Amino acid sequence: MNKSVRWSRVVAGALASVMVSCAAQADSFPSKMIRATIPFGAGSATDVVPRLVFERIGAEFGQPIVVENRVGGGGAIGTNSVAKAEPDGYSILAHSSAIGITPAVFPNLPYDTSRDLSAVLMIGSSTNVMIVPTSRSWKTIQDFLVDARAKGSQINFGSVGIGSNVHISAEKFRAAAGFEATHVPYRGGPEVIADILGGRIDFYFCPLSTALPLIREGQVRALVVSSTTRASDRPDVPTPAEAGAPGGDSSSWFALFVPAKTPRDIVDKWHAAGIKVLAAPDMQASLKRLGVGPMPMQPAEIDAMVAKEIAANMLVLKDVK
Repeated sequence: MNKSVRWSRVVAGALASVMVSCAAQADSFPSKMIRATIPFGAGSATDVVPRLVFERIGAEFGQPIVVENRVGGGGAIGTNSVAKAEPDGYSILAHSSAIGITPAVFPNLPYDTSRDLSAVLMIGSSTNVMIVPTSRSWKTIQDFLVDARAKGSQINFGSVGIGSNVHISAEKFRAAAGFEATHVPYRGGPEVIADILGGRIDFYFCPLSTALPLIREGQVRALVVSSTTRASDRPDVPTPAEAGAPGGDSSSWFALFVPAKTPRDIVDKWHAAGIKVLAAPDMQASLKRLGVGPMPMQPAEIDAMVAKEIAANMLVLKDVK
């Protein structure tokens, strides 16, 4: 037997061994605790919404899902920790549409979103809503725009970090509406809310799920939503186009991701468990109360959408700071 034949057999044997090992791993999954990472602060929409889903999926799997908030870098720190994790299904990332924004704002990320991560579940879509302190005189978005265009950079706005979804919603609306404003990044949503309530920040494009209770209680005013259509929970609040800022809209969604080399059988298990959890009437009701609507997609469709959004954002957001 020549060397090439022996080597071919060695390689074939090794590949067969790996395939058997992966199959056994997928069959036994999950057999231990799962670690979930949220790359934004506690109390943010990207924290509150996935936690509801993780609790139910953990019960479905019969294993605990321990959630950790790893903030910083517009979500890059937490995302990188999952992108570089063992691809065995026991490390999962909960992210928002900001995952398609970060590469456009931070060009030297330690990971490649499309290459290093794979989607497993789309939780749903939402919208951001521009809220302002009740201490301000602005009753409508037109009131705000007249004042903002006159004051220039004296107007400020908060976000949960450079490159976050709420930051980009504000920047896109600001550019489309034709006014200047100073960006004030925070570590998390609760801190921005506190300063909105205290009148220290002029506006915040807050996730609707977070803003709804504050709006209903009259603690803040809602002036415009970030979506192309009005939110069913706030039909009185106009869209950017209706406010005279066509092109100032932005999308918002929540999804789960695992390391890209995670076996397909394990990805399928995550997806199946998630779809079952999302289909429960009480879960649908809970998500609706948070302003989150269904957005049914297969994992491959989510991956394709993220890649498309990254490419689009690279073109229009490279100068956002």
